[in-house]
Amino acid sequence: MARAPVTHEIEELPEADRLDGFPHPRATERLYGHEGAEEMLADAFASGRMHHGWLITGVEGIGKATLAYRFARHVLADPAERQHGTLDIAPETRAARQVLALSHPGLLVIRRAWDQKTKRFPATIPVDEVRRLKAFLGRTSDADTWRVVIVDRADELNISAANALLKSLEEPPPRTVFLLVSSAPGRLLVTIRSRVRTLDLAPLAGEPLRRAVTQAYVSSGDEVEGAAPAASEWERLTRLADGSVRRLLALQAAKGLVLYDRISAMLSGLPTVDWAAAHALGDELSGQAADQRYELFFELLMSAVARLVDAEARGKGDADELALAHRLIGPARLATWAGLWERVAADKADTAALNLDRKALILDVLSRLETAARS
Repeated sequence: MARAPVTHEIEELPEADRLDGFPHPRATERLYGHEGAEEMLADAFASGRMHHGWLITGVEGIGKATLAYRFARHVLADPAERQHGTLDIAPETRAARQVLALSHPGLLVIRRAWDQKTKRFPATIPVDEVRRLKAFLGRTSDADTWRVVIVDRADELNISAANALLKSLEEPPPRTVFLLVSSAPGRLLVTIRSRVRTLDLAPLAGEPLRRAVTQAYVSSGDEVEGAAPAASEWERLTRLADGSVRRLLALQAAKGLVLYDRISAMLSGLPTVDWAAAHALGDELSGQAADQRYELFFELLMSAVARLVDAEARGKGDADELALAHRLIGPARLATWAGLWERVAADKADTAALNLDRKALILDVLSRLETAARS
């Protein structure tokens, strides 16, 4: 009796730019709120005067990577499959299916790849990732065949990787387009920025934001879709999301409104810190299973501090925010609090790069807030 064929499950590796429970940006069907950017790219490609490099910028989670993959599908599709003035490509086409699977021979994606040995992502994109460009660009191709290189995110390139990428940007092969995705373009080498055309995307608001969030939940499966925000939560979530689909999804998935209320209580209690509550929070956010809530904690905390600094500097904000800003900061301590924001950002980056203790960082940050409020 013949044996049944052995089937092997293909392990789906984590991806740094994918939010747990939701589709990857390249699997996103529609892009909302950036119709002008799509039309610009479609027209530039159709004109035959396509710039070889594009830097797609904007705050995190507004559709930059989605736009890059939509454009890649458009460029790599058969001419008959393209539509005038839009990047839409039917999902059943070969180009669309291959881009989704990252198997298209004309596509190279440079990013932080999951390390199976350490079970984590590297802090930066190493130079070996960029060195794959040499073989990719060295392949012979038909005269009418295009190639697309996506770097996501370009601001995560280490210095050696950035310099290696620069060499390819300085001498781009014909019919090749580089799409650099970045939430912090100021971190890129000036020489890289000077060789690409910048396409800045604005944060989403109103109906485009709602449609993008709804699409993410509908595409995620029944279990996740059932956890979509209630109508009563929408106003607070959109205010905290600052126009970012990803941030709104993360807020909802990680019970961000509850976390934000805890942060607000800590800031309102300054210059006194409830250290029992602080230790409990540190324990809660220090484990590997709490990655999403840990990242969200710092996003919410630093946004709250930034808003307080801005409220004190400009005298603008709601009454409660202005009162808290004046009590904690005041005109004489603006520089101290602004410096504190920068120091926290640097310490968090060091903690990630060196795999330091997360709880120690959280307690240290709260201690710094206490000191700044008392000074």
